[in-house]
Amino acid sequence: MAGRVRRWLLAVAVTALSAGGAAAQAAYPDRPIRVIEPLAAGSAVDVVVRIVAEGMGDLLGQRLVIENQTGASGLAGMRTGARAAPDGYTLLAVNDAVVTALPNIHPAAGYDPLKDLAPVGQIVRIRWGLVAHPSAPARDLAGMIAAARARPGGIDFASGGAGSPQHIAMEMLLRAAGVRMNHISYRGATPALVAVTAGEVPYGFFGLPTPNAYVRDGQLRMLATAGPARIESFPDTPTVAETLPGFSFFTWGAFLAPAGTPPAIIARLNAALRDTLAMPAVRSRLEGLGYEVVGNTPEAFGTALAQDYARMGEIVRAAGIRME
Repeated sequence: MAGRVRRWLLAVAVTALSAGGAAAQAAYPDRPIRVIEPLAAGSAVDVVVRIVAEGMGDLLGQRLVIENQTGASGLAGMRTGARAAPDGYTLLAVNDAVVTALPNIHPAAGYDPLKDLAPVGQIVRIRWGLVAHPSAPARDLAGMIAAARARPGGIDFASGGAGSPQHIAMEMLLRAAGVRMNHISYRGATPALVAVTAGEVPYGFFGLPTPNAYVRDGQLRMLATAGPARIESFPDTPTVAETLPGFSFFTWGAFLAPAGTPPAIIARLNAALRDTLAMPAVRSRLEGLGYEVVGNTPEAFGTALAQDYARMGEIVRAAGIRME
């Protein structure tokens, strides 16, 4: 009898705890949500996250507070987010590089994207553009390739750090062209763009719309875009594929949560994200800036993440990219 009573009391306790947890999730969120962004302010994903966070905050009834943590090429922010309590009050806003490239590059990244993180949803896909300072002699992609071939490793390009999407994009282009250039690493995409705009470094590959305003006012020259077709905002700019057939490069922005975050909370966050992206004002603003709106489910994002992680591992190994 005593054993049966103990089992019953345990069952009651478990039920009470479950009910309490369910009630807490039903009340979620009851305070602001911290969004760790391991990317520079002003970067392509940062622009997106700040637009979307406002709409999500309105739907959830709580603010999304963004913190840019760019140390160690984004590793610092990723580690903080992956190790946070899985209670729905810490999210990661990321590009694909910090999730798929960095763990493949850094031998002690401190997180496994497939085990330590839970997919919430992709926000957008990002188109890319190769830009040059006006003082650079190349007037187009073919000119840059010719200059790099004439001076192997003697021409610089800027990126937001080893394994950053700017670095990966340029390494893929250089491998496709069969030439070498010298990598100059900065702490984030925005400082790298500033360096190219100032003429400190002649070339860089950046997610649009980050360099758009500088191109339009003549501070930068757009040499090529990286999609399968020319883009509406720069219809006279050829694609990389017009010079290097088959080349394509895009990145994405997304939300992740620490592994173990309750499915009900993940579902609530995903619904807020998708409802925000469905708002005509938000969608038109993002598309007007050149982004491709996604807004998929956690399951679809999880599948894409696993595929991209495996693909990026192959790219990193083939290019010999190492943490600096």
